[in-house]
Amino acid sequence: MPVHGKLPGRFGKSALCIAIVAGLALAGCDSSDSSAANPTPTPSPSVADGRPNILYIMADDLGYSDIHAFGGEIDTPNLDALVADGRILTNHHTGTVSAITRSMLISGTDHHLVGEGTMGAPQDERKGLPGYEGYLNDSSLSVAQLLKDNGYHTYIAGKWHLGSSIVGGPATAGKTPDQWGFERSYTLLGGAASNHFGHEAAGSKNYTEDGRYVQPGQPGQPGGTGGSPAVFYSSDFYTDKLISYIDSNAKDGKPFFAYAAYTSPHWPLQVPEPWLSKYKGKYDQGYEPIAAARYARLQALGIIPAGQPASTGSPETLVRPTATPNNGTASAKYTSAVNAAADGFVDYGPGRVVKKWASLTADEKKAQARYMEIYAGMVSNLDWNIGRLIQHLKDTGQYDNTFILFQSDNGAEGWPIDSGADPLATDTANAQPGKYEKLGTDISYASLPGLAYGIRWGEVSATPFAQTKGHMGEGGISTPAIAKLPGQKTGLPPFSGFTHVTDNTATFLALGKVTLPTQAAAPKLDPATGKDLNSGKVVYNGRNVYPVTGKSLVDALKQNSSSAVRVVPFGEESYGRTAIYSADGRWKARFTEPPFGPLDGHWELFDLSVDRGETKDLSAQYPQLTSTLIQQWKSYMTSVGGVSPLRPRGYY
Repeated sequence: MPVHGKLPGRFGKSALCIAIVAGLALAGCDSSDSSAANPTPTPSPSVADGRPNILYIMADDLGYSDIHAFGGEIDTPNLDALVADGRILTNHHTGTVSAITRSMLISGTDHHLVGEGTMGAPQDERKGLPGYEGYLNDSSLSVAQLLKDNGYHTYIAGKWHLGSSIVGGPATAGKTPDQWGFERSYTLLGGAASNHFGHEAAGSKNYTEDGRYVQPGQPGQPGGTGGSPAVFYSSDFYTDKLISYIDSNAKDGKPFFAYAAYTSPHWPLQVPEPWLSKYKGKYDQGYEPIAAARYARLQALGIIPAGQPASTGSPETLVRPTATPNNGTASAKYTSAVNAAADGFVDYGPGRVVKKWASLTADEKKAQARYMEIYAGMVSNLDWNIGRLIQHLKDTGQYDNTFILFQSDNGAEGWPIDSGADPLATDTANAQPGKYEKLGTDISYASLPGLAYGIRWGEVSATPFAQTKGHMGEGGISTPAIAKLPGQKTGLPPFSGFTHVTDNTATFLALGKVTLPTQAAAPKLDPATGKDLNSGKVVYNGRNVYPVTGKSLVDALKQNSSSAVRVVPFGEESYGRTAIYSADGRWKARFTEPPFGPLDGHWELFDLSVDRGETKDLSAQYPQLTSTLIQQWKSYMTSVGGVSPLRPRGYY
């Protein structure tokens, strides 16, 4: 465990690894000082057939430009070092929210097919429909099960968010990871914890280890009296746990698939020292200068083409925009992706208060700057733990034979403090003596989301893209990603082709030399509709499941192919918000419900080749192209059984 009272060893001379804007190159170096403690690494037994280990690292709600290698001012030397050995993916995509992304990762296909049409079961007219169960359903394959069945050890530590019933529990809550092929697991079952330091109540069912409910903080358990470690902090603990899982079978010659599913930097914003104090004063200048500096570094690093415009974020609204008069009534007819204002669908809900830095009071600025300081500390702590994982692989002779992929699960979290109302009272209270000093420490929050950093910092984290988590703008679904192939020791230029989280799944299985199931499932006709419920499914281990539709990235990462990973239109939808990318990846049509999108409810069109910031709507200039993309999106929805809700709105 790290010593929280002093700077960890990664801040030492030999551990320094800084991405620099000089000649547009990233300079990397070793990520820790542990060579003195381990002068002669002991290699693990080689894998007879050459299949690599796979280490998949997922951050939670990390924004596109937060880490240093993606233009951020936050210190992340270990991820910088991974870039020096690997390759940045500049155009990698996820779902809009956690569970949606994770369902696509595990299954390798669209979330509507495997139970997470929305994050959790919807409470509107889609409730009970196939694909909207709110957990990973039995029509899903599992990447862990496929790898395990083909000779891999499979481990997960961190966030699951795809089901919470242990063996024998109610099927309507979904299954824990041990029932999906993970040999060892210690997981937070839900989407968020009320405290990163644990302190679970006796008998709570928020965490499991290997299929048993556990309660970090209870006597004899991690963070509890007599337990080990003495202090439970999520990122530190998950790292320890995953290392212990890897070591438990290190001598048997089998490769491993290890999934580090961190819950940082997801709210509540909490981090131990020295990270809690590391960024004191760093963000006193406010939102706009930080975003501008990130934008400049992104261009200098070649991640965003020079001169390509950046989103300026939400327009300032000092008074909360009101909903239409019919909002919330039985007579409301909401504007949606399929119901246009021109047809009488004109209703929408209220907007949000969003202020520029200059409009904040002194107390608001004090609180807002502190939120971002804590967030940055969480990101640096996360990076330190990633460094511990990677250094352990080096110390045990496993690094060279390990494929490593890092990414965030979705875009930056723009959860509006006070649910969209003016956060003046909350921020003012948090700036007062006696409360300010406790922000980010090991305290319990009365209700979720606990301490969050709000809309504007979320938009800064999303720089240079539009929108944040929960939306279909690039800021909501395009995330930082870094890949290192087995044996790779030299960084390659950024890969700018469109990639998706389902491609991760296909890549892992390709590296593991897994033969995917292809036997078509026998027809099963719905007597009410005559529809074949097994259409498109294949058979695996006696179950009828949807096949992996992601595309392997192995050739692209090796530079063996210059062709695009995907050559057909790519569609997405969640909460009634939509996106459709043209087959060549150049064009994107997007629907966002008013008042967060156009008040007349029209679909927007963007030319991503020159405007990934989605700053210029071209739908009026190219109406036929927009119409074609919308029709392609409708075909996508039909193919995955998606249902557009009568009232589109976000998850908060």
